Amino acid sequence: MKSVKRYIERKSMLYKTGVEYGDYTMNHVLGCSHGCKYPCYAFLMAKRFGKLASYDEWVEPCLVSNTLEILDKEIPRFKSKIQSVQLCFTTDPFMFGYDEIKKMSLVSIGKLNAAGIKCTVLTKGLLPIELAEYSIENEYGITLISLDEDYREKIEPGAAPYTDRLASLRALHDKGRHTWVSIEPYPTPNLIKQDINEILLAISFTDKIIFGRTNYNKDITAYSKYKEFYNEQAEAVIAFCKGKNIAYHIKDGTITD
Repeated sequence: MKSVKRYIERKSMLYKTGVEYGDYTMNHVLGCSHGCKYPCYAFLMAKRFGKLASYDEWVEPCLVSNTLEILDKEIPRFKSKIQSVQLCFTTDPFMFGYDEIKKMSLVSIGKLNAAGIKCTVLTKGLLPIELAEYSIENEYGITLISLDEDYREKIEPGAAPYTDRLASLRALHDKGRHTWVSIEPYPTPNLIKQDINEILLAISFTDKIIFGRTNYNKDITAYSKYKEFYNEQAEAVIAFCKGKNIAYHIKDGTITD
């Protein structure tokens, strides 16, 4: 297990997100030890707005020590407006190897559920099996853009291995919980040659699949057929989901003319 070495305090926690499939969100950690190199949009924004100075600082996560106190104040104020709260958009609630972050996330989800608020979770870590004891309305997801572990070590160096990630998702599915997978940011063939159908087969048990292209990476637009590629991959996802009766969402901008 890894230890959180730095703590910060914040004045607010719950806020309305502008993400197309989101409602409210909370980010109770600054930084992320997964260190994704797509590049990570959250890291780019944090650096741009001066919240941290470097990648090395980003991958040393800071836990918001007063998270629970803020939730106790904000949940009564916002609960009538909230349809769901996503953990998280700019960090990871189950950062691989960080038990202290995991515990804070579980307690936070418990507080939200106790107020009748549904939670949606997305992680590149491991989904704790304890989540099976929380609200049946919750949705639990993982990011999965490949099955190639060598690629994972290169592009998501601090995240959980793909097979372990999948196993934690499957365990919650087998407990009757709603699960989903984000295949985003999906790489072009000049980054890795792979068959998306192999990924789709590996996650065919899940309830929903979200698919999206890679952004903010010059290697993508350097691939001359990237528009055609993403159109074809999106069509494959749609066809697979329709055939398996799986809900799906194709991110805006993934399909182009």
